[in-house]
Amino acid sequence: MPLPLADWLVRIQQQHPQAIALGLDRVRAVAQAMGLAAKPAPCVITVGGTNGKGSTVAFLEAIARAAGLRVGTYTSPHLWRFNERIRIDGMQASDEAIVAAFERIDAARGGTPITYFEYATLAAFDLFGRAGLDLAILEVGLGGRLDATNLVDADVAIITTIDLDHMDLLGPDRESIGAEKAGILRAGRPCVLGERDPPSSVLRRAYALGAIAIRGHSDYLIDRFDEHWVWREPGFELALPYPALAAPVQVDNAAAAVAALRASPLAIPETAFARGVAGARLPGRLQCIAESPEVVLDVAHNPQGARQLAVWLATHPKPTVAVFSALADKDIEGVVAPLLPHIAAWHLGPITDAGPRGLGLDALEARVRAGGAGAVRCHPALVEALAAARSEAGGAARVLVFGSFHTVAALAPVPP
Repeated sequence: MPLPLADWLVRIQQQHPQAIALGLDRVRAVAQAMGLAAKPAPCVITVGGTNGKGSTVAFLEAIARAAGLRVGTYTSPHLWRFNERIRIDGMQASDEAIVAAFERIDAARGGTPITYFEYATLAAFDLFGRAGLDLAILEVGLGGRLDATNLVDADVAIITTIDLDHMDLLGPDRESIGAEKAGILRAGRPCVLGERDPPSSVLRRAYALGAIAIRGHSDYLIDRFDEHWVWREPGFELALPYPALAAPVQVDNAAAAVAALRASPLAIPETAFARGVAGARLPGRLQCIAESPEVVLDVAHNPQGARQLAVWLATHPKPTVAVFSALADKDIEGVVAPLLPHIAAWHLGPITDAGPRGLGLDALEARVRAGGAGAVRCHPALVEALAAARSEAGGAARVLVFGSFHTVAALAPVPP
């Protein structure tokens, strides 16, 4: 009998002595032993960056599917089920398909230890190669240069934003982090840079390679109107609906997706751009799950994400109570600080499913207070923190749940 997927997931977490081990040598050797093609689809778009990757992937997928293309998407992390990471034509890969891919990976790797993320990436490449795709969309897991997704030479690369996160692995500042993320660029191929002022290290890498840099707010422009927005470049423009994804930055993410598809070899009808931008959905991004009190979920977990969240709160003023928890390796003080003017009280609970990256409740409280928060209450579980926050909010205030994918997953309704 095949090993169930749940047992496989436990097993692959134990194959490599490190949870995160960047590098391409191991994954390349196993891919070659599996006989995987150099590309899992005729066209590949790889999406890197600090924040906005998942949303940009959602826009790419929705637009391409609206154009009638067969699309595979590989994303991480997942919220509830590992299967969320690998989708083909909008459907999550089945347990059986993933297990079969893991079996092929295990047969090919011999004695080579590979990480959980490398198993997942190879499984996606394997399943995509069998699916007859038109387009594969790959979300970088961490960094870019040494990330397993970078085994594939993308036809178009996107770098959404660059800010301070994973500094122990990527470097101490935006320039260092930008150099790592720019590792997904390829000579002579388009790269979309979504933010207005990317680090110079990214631009240097693009120019040194001869990559075709397409800069947001420069090579393409965004004009916002009351009822719609316009994406335009010289000689071409699209009038588009505002995304259902709520944050103001989602227009930038949608614009980067439009630019990437425009730069790709794919034929995308103009009508597909509008349908895809309007139709893209992604849980945990300013997702409202209840009213009276309003309960909003967001996976913001680093200072840049917190600043974007603060912009949304400022433009949607309402008394707000937070339910918050974060991983030990995050800049918790930097996440808390920009939200202080917008949050009246903080309810904390522990993350219990993150292994060594978890943080004890006392340490979490100390770091939230170090970030400047005053009204802080601790609870033994996140569900109790949410219950207390809802009681405090009553019917007139908002409850904001944020700080980690783990925090959102613990409190969000699981879809069928």
